[in-house]
Amino acid sequence: MSSHKNTPVVIGISSLSQKDKLENLDEALILMDSAVKAAIKDTENNNITKYIDDIRIPKGYWKYRDPGRWIADKNNISNVKTSIAKVGVLQQNLINEACLNIIDGNIKASLIIGGESRYKRVLASKVGKEYFETELNKNPDYYIKAKDELRIPEEEDELGQMAVGYYSIIDSAYRSRKGIKINEYKKDIADLYKKFSEVAVTNKESWLKKSISNEDILNESEKNKKQAFPYNKYHCTSWNVNQSVALIICSEEIADKLDVPNSKRVYPIASAESNHMIPTILRKDLARPMGMQLAAKHILNVCKDNNIKPNIYDLYSCFPIAVKLFADSLLLNKKDAFTVTGGMSFAGGPLNHYVLTSTVKVIEKIRDNNKCIGLVTGVSGMMTKQSYAVWSKNSLIPFNYKDVTEEAANLDIPKKLSTKKSGEVKIVGYTIIGSDSEEKIIIYAEDTNGDRKVLVSNNKKYIKDMEINEWVGKKVSFKGKYLV
Repeated sequence: MSSHKNTPVVIGISSLSQKDKLENLDEALILMDSAVKAAIKDTENNNITKYIDDIRIPKGYWKYRDPGRWIADKNNISNVKTSIAKVGVLQQNLINEACLNIIDGNIKASLIIGGESRYKRVLASKVGKEYFETELNKNPDYYIKAKDELRIPEEEDELGQMAVGYYSIIDSAYRSRKGIKINEYKKDIADLYKKFSEVAVTNKESWLKKSISNEDILNESEKNKKQAFPYNKYHCTSWNVNQSVALIICSEEIADKLDVPNSKRVYPIASAESNHMIPTILRKDLARPMGMQLAAKHILNVCKDNNIKPNIYDLYSCFPIAVKLFADSLLLNKKDAFTVTGGMSFAGGPLNHYVLTSTVKVIEKIRDNNKCIGLVTGVSGMMTKQSYAVWSKNSLIPFNYKDVTEEAANLDIPKKLSTKKSGEVKIVGYTIIGSDSEEKIIIYAEDTNGDRKVLVSNNKKYIKDMEINEWVGKKVSFKGKYLV
């Protein structure tokens, strides 16, 4: 145990997964409340509710204004401030802010909650039934918002708001830089995700109950349709789930006062985050985010300086490129297990709380084996923001936190958009989206001034060749927004 009374410690956790007939499924609000009740029970002292003075919830695929207040009322939690973090805020940031506020004595205990019920919503729409959601129209005490936009209109016009196209373009830049042939690369990410599916089967809250073979991930099928080259459905986060999570962080002093068993206590050791925002197309190197490098370097240095050796990981896994970039940043190799949940494709990747769930799963592992030291990574946006967090059974050092945003912004200057109407450009990334009859190439290119441009093409010959041969680095001609 730490002797410092304001040392933050997690004392209560829960994660729930609900897969059933439509009539047995709950809306997100009820799922979140169930997770909270389980987390309170997990502390082994219900009096924790007297000390919770901070509730934080990332915004989900729901309309509730202030679910935290409703949940507080249902669980005898009073004198509490509620916050909703809008999309574009790192989930790890909620944990970090709670820890820092506990250290500074601003709060006693924080309850962090996530919950989604898109599975119920999808099932209801399939059978033509109305999806009912409790109306909560009062605003929370605080909204936490991102500073800048995640995309620019030129990108959104071609790729829309769904993340898969952006990530697949980032993936092409990574593949090219590594010099990996396309066929070889596709086999590699299929193998990676096969391993994830095998882990998912061992996770009792996982959405997937049976592992998936390399071939089934690699090859397109009715269940595994192409989403954005080189990604099929099995490569993509699965957000149509009914899942929820809750964790309770308090000061060591409160944990002692409540006689919370030592077996329940797990400590945040270090965290680094980057909130530096550059839209994908304006990044100097699509597949090497500066904020990520700086945050990873800080975490690696803290671990090295204090002889801390993480041995379990959950790398954010919305798409394979996220896993690859995090593994590289932490100097991991293929022998390391990159997930404890089974990843977002198979365990479930709910919009508002995957990092909270992976954190809870890492904490469970640490509780089961005191020698485990866990490292959890997170993302917001299109690999826009990144986070790292280290967890341990013992309070090895005072919580070490660094926000590298300003440093990243000073080093990482956004590119400009090209004003050229025609000419020659170099491809820096590309993908192919759409169904067989309406496939479209989307290219991120750089003109002779180093400015960026979004180009498109429906040329079938090019499409066929781009799926076999690498086009990143190629020089091509364009007119308007079209490849010629």
